[in-house]
Amino acid sequence: MSDWDGWSGEQDQRGRRDDGYGRGSGQAEPEGAQRMRHVQRPGPQASRQPQQPPQPRQPPRRPGRPPAGPAYVPPQQDGSYDGGGTYDSGYNTGQVYGGGGQPPAGPRGRGPGGPGGPARPAGPAPDWRKRIKIGSIVLVAGLLVTGIGTYFWADSNVRREVDLSKVIERPKEGDCTTYLIVGSDSREGMSAEDKKKLHTGSAEGKRTDSMMILAKCSSGNTMISLPRDSDVEIPSFIGSESGKKFAGTGKRTKLNAAYAQDGPELLVRTVEFNTGLRIDHYAEIGFAGFANIVDALGGVELNIEKGFKDEKSGADFKEGTQTLNGEQSLAYVRTRYAFAESDLQRTKNQQRFLSALASQAATPSTILNPFALYPVLGAGLDTLIVDKDMGLYDMGSMFFAMKGISGGDGVSMNMPISGQRGGNLVWDKAKVQQLVQQIQKDEKVTVRGN
Repeated sequence: MSDWDGWSGEQDQRGRRDDGYGRGSGQAEPEGAQRMRHVQRPGPQASRQPQQPPQPRQPPRRPGRPPAGPAYVPPQQDGSYDGGGTYDSGYNTGQVYGGGGQPPAGPRGRGPGGPGGPARPAGPAPDWRKRIKIGSIVLVAGLLVTGIGTYFWADSNVRREVDLSKVIERPKEGDCTTYLIVGSDSREGMSAEDKKKLHTGSAEGKRTDSMMILAKCSSGNTMISLPRDSDVEIPSFIGSESGKKFAGTGKRTKLNAAYAQDGPELLVRTVEFNTGLRIDHYAEIGFAGFANIVDALGGVELNIEKGFKDEKSGADFKEGTQTLNGEQSLAYVRTRYAFAESDLQRTKNQQRFLSALASQAATPSTILNPFALYPVLGAGLDTLIVDKDMGLYDMGSMFFAMKGISGGDGVSMNMPISGQRGGNLVWDKAKVQQLVQQIQKDEKVTVRGN
């Protein structure tokens, strides 16, 4: 019998039976690495043959997975395996690992990348200083773009309709910047319902309802109310529409008659002629714009020292601090019949209210917030009329000057009055002259009015 005959049904030294070459696919346990049984041959050479160590059993193969390939043998330093050459099993498990080494171990030894998948390579820690710097640049750029856009939008909507170059025989320029601020009773843009609600009536045309000079000086700002019943002389002037020169008659009349006769240009000419003070800029707003600005701001808080009521203006106020809406604000600044001082008390109320309005409008919460700034500008620009040389910067300076007065940085007063003539209020010429000189020279105003 040959050496191969002993393979069938033969037991090994431990009494285990060898079932032959391999176990075949019919066995319950998958076939491991194949090995050939060592045959003992007689002679001295057989004793010198090295015994092959038993091969490890392969783990059971799961259904649907390819059979395990040969055991991995690490390469030599020159890239070759025992027996020479570079080993390639030809089998790709679908996993890719960088760097050519072993796959990175996951947390708690759960394999590459942990239970959630491949591990993300560790990167440098975030540079928060750089991120904050970039964020700040983006924020500033956004505010800059918004501010520039708002500037051009507002500038394009300003109504520059007053031409001060038509005013003749003007006084010399002073060291302060002066504004003539006018509140007109224009009903422009108002519906019949608005006129009824705001108690404005339906008179055609427009007249001045309030007038005041604002002097913006380095020595302190001064706001001077000009009563509409002030006794003045209308001088010679050039017609704003006709261009024709009209000679002065020397006739005395009320100040608001100048506006009714030839509009803003003649009003400026009359104020300059009777005071000797040059007016640098003109700003006028009508009833509707005034009320809309107040509503856009969400109301204006004001302390009313003594309650009053007036059927003609619609005023009905109790004493104390309260927030006035647009309708109430208009009634407050127009009321005069409820006071013994009539127009003089009304001008004082107008000053107090405008200062409070400017104080609340010229705040960072309004100026830096587009959602607050756009409604306020949109409400005012429709009815705000200024001179041709007045820019947004000049308007901003005007509002901040009024705000400063409400904060105590300046003086608010009526034009000094010496008496009455035919129902008109006569100015105190000596005090008016001293007041004008102090403003022209940018000196602290010491004159006080009524």
